Parts: sequence; C-alpha cells; structure tokens
Amino acid sequence: MLKPLYNRILLKLSGEALQGGNHSGIDFNMLNYIAQEIIQVHDTGVDIGVVIGGGNIIRGDIASRNGIDRVSGDYMGMLSTAINAIALQSYLEKYDKVTRLMSAIEIKEVGEPFIRRRAIRHLEKKRIVIFACGTGNPYFSTDTAAALRAIEIKADVILKATKVDGVYNEDPLVNPKAIKINHLSFMDVLQQNIKIMDSTAISLCMENKMPIIVFDINKKGNIKKILDGEKIGSSIGEDSHA
Repeated sequence: MLKPLYNRILLKLSGEALQGGNHSGIDFNMLNYIAQEIIQVHDTGVDIGVVIGGGNIIRGDIASRNGIDRVSGDYMGMLSTAINAIALQSYLEKYDKVTRLMSAIEIKEVGEPFIRRRAIRHLEKKRIVIFACGTGNPYFSTDTAAALRAIEIKADVILKATKVDGVYNEDPLVNPKAIKINHLSFMDVLQQNIKIMDSTAISLCMENKMPIIVFDINKKGNIKKILDGEKIGSSIGEDSHA
C-alpha cells in the first residue's frame, strides 16, 4: 500500500453536497456515499477533520435578504451545520467509526465545545472529528471556519469538495466551454476574484501557507486518489502547485 501523501487533512463539505439531487434537506443515499468516501481514507491511517456547511437547510445571507436580522440569520445557518454534522456522525458510527462532534457554539447534549488541544488529541487517537457551527461568529463563512480549523489542528491540506472537478475561469455548470485551471496561487484567487472560497478564507490560508485542493466529491474514490498522489482537481497554494 502506498504511503498517503498527507498525514492529516481537513475536508470541507458544503451543506449542498448532502442534499444530492434534492432541492434542500439531506439525501440519505448521498450522506451514506460521503461517509463511505471518508471511511475509505480513514482506513489508510490518515487523520481526518471535517468542516461542514449548512446551505442545504438555511443560509444566513439568504435569510437576511428575506427580512431576518443578519446576525440571527447567521446563527440559524450555524445551527443548520450542527444538524448536518449530527447526521454525518451517525452514518460514520453506523460503520463502527469512532467520531467526535465539536461545536463552536455550545450544544453540550450533542457535541463537545471546540477546544484546540482536545481536537488534536482526538485526531491523534484516530477519531474522525466533525467541526460544527462554523467559527461560532456571525459574518464568517464555513469556508473561513475550514481555513481556521485546518490551521489550528495543523492539517497538511484542505480538501474542498465541490460539484465540479476543480477551479474554472467561469462556472462550468453554466458555460460548458469554461476552462479548467489546474494550479493557482492564493494571489491569483484574490486578484481574479475567483469564487471558490471567500477572500477571508483564502487570506488565512495564504498567511499560514495552507494548501487547498478543490475536487469533485461526486466522483467515487477522489479523496483516496488525492492522497495516493494522483493529480485530481485544482490546487491552490503559494507557488501555484499546492
């Protein structure tokens, strides 16, 4: 067996990834598929932290555009990530994986508060750690939470799961002639205003030299292939070759 390219990863999942073909909510077949993808990688000995979004349930910015106070809307969004985190945890544990759910907002009945040293210890004990409720603060996205948690747990890379196989100059779901960009620097993303992650997340990664790989979660085995060293998706990093 090949030694994995990375020892510790932070997987960023959008809430939309869990809805599968549904318009909203959780597609349990998709949830099962994602759990299996994570398990396949975890079985190789790689430490895995997961940050999950909540856009399949509610997005704070959309709530605020429809009359809800922005801060309240953001907290609603954070709580929706907790629902997704509980669902993912349940499916991972169905396959006998030991997990911990850590939340940036106190919800002690279902998860631990996020404490950096405790999170690292869980990873060292080969537990899959799911980080819920973003950063715990309004106005910050779960992409920013992913960047922050990756840095805090000393991950080697952020794997950003999307519906397309990397970064394009335009949305390939809208324009089938969009051109894929295999490698970008952090500054490329910021200067070209590429909407793969928000600028706060990209800036955090740039300042802390945290590489990002953007890949298609819907292609079976992609996470494992990345760890095996295959050139999957698009890489973002200091030298454009994360």
